[in-house]
Amino acid sequence: MLRVGKFLAKLVLWFIGASLLLVIAFRFVPPPVTATMLMDENGITKDWEPLSDIDRNLVSAVIAAEDSKFCSHDGFDREAIEKAIARNQQGGRIRGASTISQQTAKNVFLWQGGGYVRKGFEAWFTFLIEKLWSKRRIMEVYLNVAETGIGTYGAEAGARRYFGHSAARLTRSEAARMAAALPLPKKRSVTNPAGFTRRYGNTIAARMGAVRRDGLDNCVYE
Repeated sequence: MLRVGKFLAKLVLWFIGASLLLVIAFRFVPPPVTATMLMDENGITKDWEPLSDIDRNLVSAVIAAEDSKFCSHDGFDREAIEKAIARNQQGGRIRGASTISQQTAKNVFLWQGGGYVRKGFEAWFTFLIEKLWSKRRIMEVYLNVAETGIGTYGAEAGARRYFGHSAARLTRSEAARMAAALPLPKKRSVTNPAGFTRRYGNTIAARMGAVRRDGLDNCVYE
């Protein structure tokens, strides 16, 4: 038992050290590839761009769609988590409450899918990136590794796939449509949205004005 205890202690220390090194490294250099990309049978199309070359409309759109408290929380939206737990206890479709920080941690360091083990690791990496990265860096990485279409990753590759031009010049409508498709990029159409996706895109476009007016994206541009 003593040997097992020592082995487990060394394993935990190794994991903490390795995760710290990875998080510190990715504060400065782009993550070269993610588990989601490697497991994508459709291949990988991606093109890393600094946040300065991604239109602010897309930042406003993802904050409006995914995480209105991005600039004010520490990586976890506790109110949203409590509401999600209450809804899930009532049955029906399971709903999450992941922030952009949590999604970034998952996309960069972990794998897709549920499970308490992965959520535990996700919480750890979320804590680390919130402590060691700036909000601007979290947003930059998120917009470069998020799946934006079939075999397509990042804002630049998504913008060129759907609109034929760079992510540096996205209209409000284009940004809102990309944000509306982000949760299910393989199933939701960006170029010809219909039904829920179209309505959701219109809602996001309307919310983007409030994001700018209320300074909900200021932490990205300070």
